[in-house]
Amino acid sequence: MGLLSGKTALVTGASKGIGRAIAIRFAQVGANVAFTYLSSVEKGQALESELAAFGVQAKGYRSDASDFKAAEDLVNAVVADFGGLDILVNNAGITRDNLLMRMTEESWDEIMNVNLKSCFNTVKAATRTMMKAKSGSIINMTSVVGAKGNAGQANYAASKAGIIGFTKSVALELGSRNIRCNAIAPGFIETEMTEVLDEKTVQGWRDAIPMKRGGKPEEIADACVFLGSDMSTYISGQVLHVNGAMYT
Repeated sequence: MGLLSGKTALVTGASKGIGRAIAIRFAQVGANVAFTYLSSVEKGQALESELAAFGVQAKGYRSDASDFKAAEDLVNAVVADFGGLDILVNNAGITRDNLLMRMTEESWDEIMNVNLKSCFNTVKAATRTMMKAKSGSIINMTSVVGAKGNAGQANYAASKAGIIGFTKSVALELGSRNIRCNAIAPGFIETEMTEVLDEKTVQGWRDAIPMKRGGKPEEIADACVFLGSDMSTYISGQVLHVNGAMYT
């Protein structure tokens, strides 16, 4: 029996990187996995068959979590297709980095919609089902940048800090219904996004981390398994930093 056997999880933004690692790890430990993708259609379809190979129910949905109505339709579809929803992982996110003096209104608004409003949309949509079941685990992906800030990322940092405040508030509101809400704050995680960067720059980042390496997407996925499972039934309203001690 896997840690998440019999549970249904929804992971947003799962076609690549951390989201993909979460979806795969969830399937490996027995969860039925619904996931979303937006632009990477082929990757999304490939992931569906990869997850099904673990003997679980798996389905990908092309959906934009930053659209309020689309998020509601998504959760309704998942509940209809899977028979319920036990774990929600809000992973969808983007960056539009620039110094504040050069940042456009559009790049501020886009970050807020995709990174922060999407959490509101999916959590609001999932709440009714979880309240009826009197159980659920909500996991929102924040960032070390949301806790400590970062030059050139005022929009991203604000969206990720917003997720922390949102997570803590949801935990307070839904705790009496046995619904838990936590955030995971990844540090420097090496994914497809970092592979295209200059190796010297990346090595400089690694050297500045006490553990002297970047994290793997699977290490974030393992933290999600813990918070989604019955091993963390009294943990709610927390931010779990997974960063090799780069920020403590």
